[in-house]
Amino acid sequence: MPRQPLDDTALDTVFRKARTHYSFKHEPIDEATLRELYDLLKWGPTSMNCQPARYVFVVSEEGKSRLIPALSEGNRDKAHEASATVIVAIDTRFYEHMPTVFPQSPNARERFAENPDKASDTACRNGTLQGAYLIVAARMLGLDVGPMSGFDHDMVDEEFFPDGRYKSNFLVNLGVGEPKTQRPRGPRLAFEEVAEVV
Repeated sequence: MPRQPLDDTALDTVFRKARTHYSFKHEPIDEATLRELYDLLKWGPTSMNCQPARYVFVVSEEGKSRLIPALSEGNRDKAHEASATVIVAIDTRFYEHMPTVFPQSPNARERFAENPDKASDTACRNGTLQGAYLIVAARMLGLDVGPMSGFDHDMVDEEFFPDGRYKSNFLVNLGVGEPKTQRPRGPRLAFEEVAEVV
């Protein structure tokens, strides 16, 4: 069956007209939508189907009071206004799930457990991919997003992952964006500046 590209509306929604949002309207996101978001993003590919990303959806005032002190000053209002802030983390022992998620390789768990550097690289690379899938999936579901990296990882990990197994990677604000606060869109590099065909 020939490949059928998505229509322009879908491409605009996900990439061409989508924008990073810095402030949000006060409209809650219900748990059913957050579950729908995960049920979509989980299908994005990861190496050996390892799925190392873990997610904390911070939606309550109590949760935000725990998160916001760890954010840089410029990110605190953004997170406070957002309907949800997702802590995208990685599971440093993701390989414990390998017998379930990649049963075709019976020794996959041991290969990662015995090679901490390989496990760390795999978790970081694939967990970041899954965070990107979250951004795309959120846009596909009609949510606006605002990814953030300005925060104290140690503070977030101590507060939300005290046993040390999960490590925060980056944050994503979700909600209905406030267009009045949009900045001019930054330019993108041309194909010729970043790519080659060999």
